[in-house]
Amino acid sequence: MIFSKKAQKISTSLTLAITAKAKQMKADGIDVVGFGAGEPDFDTPENIQNAAVKAIKEGKTRYTAASGINELKSAIIDKFLKDNNLKYESNQIIVSTGAKQCLANVFQAILNPGDEVIISAPYWVSYPELVKLADGVPVFVETDENNEFKYNLESLNKVVSDKTKAIIINSPNNPTGTVYSEEELRMIAEFAKEHDLVIVSDEIYEKLLYGNEKHVSIATLSEDAYSRTIVINGVSKSYAMTGWRIGYAAGNKEIIKLMSNIQSHMTSNPNSIAQYASVEALNGSQDDVMAMIKEFKNRRDYMVKRVNEISNISCIKPKGAFYVMVNISKVLGKNFEGQAIKDSLDFARILLEKEKVAVVPGAAFGVDSFIRLSYATSMESIEKGLDRIENFVKNI
Repeated sequence: MIFSKKAQKISTSLTLAITAKAKQMKADGIDVVGFGAGEPDFDTPENIQNAAVKAIKEGKTRYTAASGINELKSAIIDKFLKDNNLKYESNQIIVSTGAKQCLANVFQAILNPGDEVIISAPYWVSYPELVKLADGVPVFVETDENNEFKYNLESLNKVVSDKTKAIIINSPNNPTGTVYSEEELRMIAEFAKEHDLVIVSDEIYEKLLYGNEKHVSIATLSEDAYSRTIVINGVSKSYAMTGWRIGYAAGNKEIIKLMSNIQSHMTSNPNSIAQYASVEALNGSQDDVMAMIKEFKNRRDYMVKRVNEISNISCIKPKGAFYVMVNISKVLGKNFEGQAIKDSLDFARILLEKEKVAVVPGAAFGVDSFIRLSYATSMESIEKGLDRIENFVKNI
């Protein structure tokens, strides 16, 4: 029997696999420190929990419109206007089962076989796989740590072709924590205009910014940028609602309609209870979000300082999200207790075996001389895990 060749070419998510392995080791009684998870360790705020319970008790547990309830679309429209100065109508909004489904929908809606999508490396693990599932071709732009892993015009001009259909921006970025400035976004917007590209702007970490950083949505920069941008967002990261699975997208109404048609057949509506809870997340008090951001900043500052105090590894300070990309290039090619560390996969595997610390190898993001640490875990775990990493690196 011959199975789908396309499906067989799709890689598993290394981040989810590593997180699952760390959880299993913990369940087996092993003292593992997990730096893999891309989710806040905080509980969903109580007002959001209460809204979900209320929805259940009021019987709001049936099918909804496939593209989302009107109450949530209205809350999303208000959010875009208040936070981003972006004006959308209801027919420009879709609510999906997580931001990941929004991304899958948009690629299904815009790509034909052989169409190319520009992606910066390091990249979130699912971007290339979602493009391939939609019969597209991911085209990677290598970025430089010295430039905070950002696109530049020279690198973009090297990869664009007559087959290029779209470009992905992720700011704040997973896995690097990079935040694009308005000037940098204007360059990308002009590039997209020149080559008539769809801009897919993943802004899921929008609220997780530190210091004086400001989030700018590329869709605000011009009428042209607005018309060609699909903004991807959701409640998962900002409101500690990863398991609730609510994401949303906004943009060109023709593309949103295609996305809605696709979703109506693929999954139908997102979870009804989670949608009502998300209305409260967007409309209710933001105090818990602010408290979470303050704690993330403390953890980031500590992690960056500690990493840079360890000989032979280093990192730049991320400006958003909750990840640190650690440069391990100086230890590659060396050995730990007779085991060769040829690449980031070896580093992560041996570290987990010997020191019981789970990290994500940079190979998952297209950069093999790095590992990713998440500081979406307790300060106690961060301190313990970094002590173990220091001991590991010291003995390489």
